Amino acid sequence: MPPVYRLALPALCLSLILPWAFSVEAADPAPAATQMPAEEKPLERQPLPERSQEETTALERKIPAQEQQQLQAGSDTFLALWKPANTAEPKGAVIIIPGAGETVDWPQAIGPLRRQLPNVEWSSLSITLPDLQSDAIAPRVIEVPPAPKAPDAGSKDSTTAAPIEQVAGGESEVTDKPIAETSEEQSKADAERIFARIDAAIAFAEQQSARSIVVLGHGTGAYWAARYLSEKQPSQVERFVMVAAQTPAQAKPELDELAPTLKLPTADIFYMDKPMDRNAALARLQASKRLKGSTFSQVSLKALPGNSKDQQEQLVRRVRGWLSPQSPTN
Repeated sequence: MPPVYRLALPALCLSLILPWAFSVEAADPAPAATQMPAEEKPLERQPLPERSQEETTALERKIPAQEQQQLQAGSDTFLALWKPANTAEPKGAVIIIPGAGETVDWPQAIGPLRRQLPNVEWSSLSITLPDLQSDAIAPRVIEVPPAPKAPDAGSKDSTTAAPIEQVAGGESEVTDKPIAETSEEQSKADAERIFARIDAAIAFAEQQSARSIVVLGHGTGAYWAARYLSEKQPSQVERFVMVAAQTPAQAKPELDELAPTLKLPTADIFYMDKPMDRNAALARLQASKRLKGSTFSQVSLKALPGNSKDQQEQLVRRVRGWLSPQSPTN
């Protein structure tokens, strides 16, 4: 190769490499900028629907539309099932309040009563209760491990030992108080929502020209109904029926403090087979006997295991008999 070309070749190669290198350096920041993730807003999780709302949706698909009523209680819209009495002159309306975990057409007590009371001249209105916040599992308290033993006064760590112990002790004291306050607040909020729905049910019964209004509660629904009648004392309600009544966990006051003191005729229908239910019913009866002029009465039933149909018919007969007592025959 001639000397001239031998000298020109390196210069040619260098002239080709340098522009390419500069172009790579200039191009590098752009991909880096595009690869930097932009600040993303956290996705907002939609609140889960209440269990009662999900059950309502399922019921609306299978229950005749003419029985369904959408009632309004504050900001809540809830399902109620209305069946008018099968007579030209109804005796009144029975507002049925289900217990915890039960629906407006629950197969025990609620469904049989709401369907059969219209055959004995009583209209029925069963209502949906909201999910209770006070029934939710309370937040778990994390116990603070014991503070390490404080070193001797002459050591370097002695100045930090006391603050650690104070923080540990302070956390355990502060943690318990908000939980108790939150539980009380939740119970109060639950009562307000339930009372608003019972108010709406009574208003609906009045719109149907019910001559007499009776409130009937099943399970924990009997407790909330008794508490409503005790605190609000509505003049429209003339009688009260409790069926297999239960006091919700941690609810105050107890049912035996509420039911016997109500200023209207009250029937306490309970099953004698379960010792706890029988003892609770006895406490209510004894409390009523200590009050002068009490209008509290009890009806005991016997459970019929394996024969749910007969057991429900037995309950309907007893409720019907108390609502419409037969005149004694001569």
